[in-house]
Amino acid sequence: MKIDQLLTELTIAEKISLLSGADFWHTEAIERLAIPALTLTDGPHGVRLAEGGDLEGSQPATSFPIEALAAASWNKGLISKMGKAIARECYHYGVNVLLGPGVNGKRSPLGGRNFEYYSEDPYLTAELGTAFVKGVQSQGIGTSVKHFVANEQETNRMVVSSEVSERALREIYFYPFEMIVKKAEPWTVMCSYNKVNGCYMSENNDYLTKVLKEEWNFKGLIMSDWGAVADKVSSLQGGLDLEMPGPGKADQQALAAYQKGELTLEIIDQRVRKVLELIAKSAAEKQQLNCDFEENHKLAQQIAEEGIVLLKNEAEILPLQTSDKIAVIGKFAEEPRFQGGGSSHMTPYKLENPLTAIKRIAEVKYAQGYQETGIDKDLLAAAVKVAEQAEKVILFVGTTEMIESEGYDRKDIELPTNQLKLIKEVARVNQNLVLVNYSGAAVNLTKIDSKLKAVLQAWLPGQAGAAAVANILFGQVNPSGKLSETFPLNYKHNPSYLNFPGNINSVEYKEGIFVGYRYYDSKELPVKYPFGYGLSYTKFEYKNLELSHSKLKNGQDLKVAVEIKNIGERTGKEIVQLYLQDQVSTVKRPSKELKAFAKVNLKPGESKVVTLTLVERDFAFYSEKLNDFAVESGKFTILVGASSRDIRLTSEVEFDSESDLQEKLTVKHSIERFLNDQRTGAVMKNILQQMGVDNKAAIYPIILGMPLQNLAMFEFAPDDLTEIYHQLGIEE
Repeated sequence: MKIDQLLTELTIAEKISLLSGADFWHTEAIERLAIPALTLTDGPHGVRLAEGGDLEGSQPATSFPIEALAAASWNKGLISKMGKAIARECYHYGVNVLLGPGVNGKRSPLGGRNFEYYSEDPYLTAELGTAFVKGVQSQGIGTSVKHFVANEQETNRMVVSSEVSERALREIYFYPFEMIVKKAEPWTVMCSYNKVNGCYMSENNDYLTKVLKEEWNFKGLIMSDWGAVADKVSSLQGGLDLEMPGPGKADQQALAAYQKGELTLEIIDQRVRKVLELIAKSAAEKQQLNCDFEENHKLAQQIAEEGIVLLKNEAEILPLQTSDKIAVIGKFAEEPRFQGGGSSHMTPYKLENPLTAIKRIAEVKYAQGYQETGIDKDLLAAAVKVAEQAEKVILFVGTTEMIESEGYDRKDIELPTNQLKLIKEVARVNQNLVLVNYSGAAVNLTKIDSKLKAVLQAWLPGQAGAAAVANILFGQVNPSGKLSETFPLNYKHNPSYLNFPGNINSVEYKEGIFVGYRYYDSKELPVKYPFGYGLSYTKFEYKNLELSHSKLKNGQDLKVAVEIKNIGERTGKEIVQLYLQDQVSTVKRPSKELKAFAKVNLKPGESKVVTLTLVERDFAFYSEKLNDFAVESGKFTILVGASSRDIRLTSEVEFDSESDLQEKLTVKHSIERFLNDQRTGAVMKNILQQMGVDNKAAIYPIILGMPLQNLAMFEFAPDDLTEIYHQLGIEE
């Protein structure tokens, strides 16, 4: 495709038409110039090819586990394979660009689409999102990384303004997009519905053009979320290339703006070029791909098996034995909750229920226990009777699509009342309860925890999740998933509690960078299950932590090696997590931040050395003084462990940074501040001695609290004050 030539041959009306979709899922075609249309479709965890806005009638495709479960696998290789498999199904259905992955944050467990996002941690999200994008695009299918940016709620999502500090944007919410853009070069990025700091993202020149295109050097196309464009002309001026869906109802508005000189030909051609480049790229990178739905089903099962998390296993009740007398109770055992609601709702290629999968392994008796809503006394009584006759009970519970879906946020993090009632009634007659929970995000288990011997967090595990659950319950698979988000003791403990979801005008991100475990761990606040937590049927030992350097300078990498040994009796996989702590900082930083991880498979008695690499950026924070990321000189603690609350080994490294990040002192700072600052402490102590004031003087505490400018009270001559300011390195 000769893009420069096409730009001379297209009429202005044709150019503007290319900047909107032709319909719900296709770009515009220009037949006279042989410019084809592209097909776009939803697909964070599978291909959802449907007609128009139909959320039900999509073509059958592999429904992979949701992103929350995929993230709990902490397995980049598996996520890449998932991307490749989905790409092959895109090719099968003639799809050119997959609308995913979703890499927004999880500032509140109530977020309605949390199941579609990877993690509360931006580093984990970035690593997995990069693996997914590389996997998809390696097959010649494009991705659309979404939703850029600060789109962490469904309430008022099309009008609300997310009020976020620059530092929080840079460290938490921009970070996954930045890393994916720089490491994976996605074909497209999708802007979100909401405003950020007062400006609609579809029109946000500061973020779409200055940050995404210029600072991060993004070369792809920026499209809108479906219906996110508030003003066509402003969006084109702000950096948006393609408005979706079509047809372009605002094309005449854009044409009129061009005719009035309000919209330049240069801007229009820039945007059209991106559309033509995407079309050309899709054609150039198209591959002949084979699509094997049966193999993809097996892969979906493998991902589910690695992402399901064993939260509790009292008295090692799991794995179950086939000889056990077992009852299976709960509607979700027969009608599994395997996916979320909204635009990711798919028609699975095939779907099995957990009850059938369990019956292949062991003989069990089943009772439904509950309907979707309300308490059915007959179902409850039947469940209790089945439980009485069993040695062990597997209870299948979880959220419903009415609770957790795109379009609305959750009201709370509780399980449905009828399910809680069922658990309590069954617990009266049987104390060996194993709970399997289906939810896309954290739920409150504290009300029922004492009644449970084991808890399996199954998330929404996709079409092959039934076999995965059964295999873990009976020990055919050793669980290896770990939480990618914190399960709090109480929703009120969440740092966004007082500010989520805001009002129709704005939502304030007052917690700043202290999201998820960054907050809970810094506050030393008890949680139900911490970030990075998950049990196994074996145990692992950590030893021999070694660092490649004891001191670092700008530009140097740090290699961190640790030996992991399986000291149990089963083969298992351990997720080694490396956190970093800045011991002393001029700004508030979390007590620890995830900076590297690896998943290692070990046979009983086997040891492996895991080597993780830290780069300069890992030590940095976003300095609003420098308007950039920078490292502050000082000591850092390396923490290696099995979760954010289970640190097994620590070491220390010193960083000698060239960046000056210390706060500039002024005459408004207190005398105590000058005394305690290494740059000015000696000079300030000498000045106080000249005044005849020491720490024994009655006036000493008062003087400490005074701003420096109050030295004028002590009858210093103007020249003397000037000299003092000069010695302290400040201007008057």
